Amino acid sequence: MIEYKHKIKVYYKDVDQMGIVYYSRYYEYFEEARTELLASIGLDVTSIEKNGIQLPVISSHCDYKKGAKFEDTLIVNTCINEIPRAKLEIEYEVFSNDLIHLFATGYTVHAFINNNGKPVRAPATILSKIKN
Repeated sequence: MIEYKHKIKVYYKDVDQMGIVYYSRYYEYFEEARTELLASIGLDVTSIEKNGIQLPVISSHCDYKKGAKFEDTLIVNTCINEIPRAKLEIEYEVFSNDLIHLFATGYTVHAFINNNGKPVRAPATILSKIKN
């Protein structure tokens, strides 16, 4: 299992009229945390794409537990729990900075495709980073 904690501050642009984080922002938080998780294990998006692999999102889900608010600091706990074959699933938990309040949970599923858009198995270069 690979785990990464990413800190995010809630800005005014992130909230609705009630001062609560707008639901779609959580997907942006997931993306930011996912990018940092992959970079933390040596898989920055640029190098993945230079090797002819793309990781489009093919499925996503988010459960909202409690509304985060303007100026909150959030921790997005991001995990890869399984060695991928043809798909990579990444799980997310969004907590308050003190890890007491859980605001949201979710996941994204990514396909491995080549530059022609054809599905491929997870490349050995990616698997070696995830297995370590």
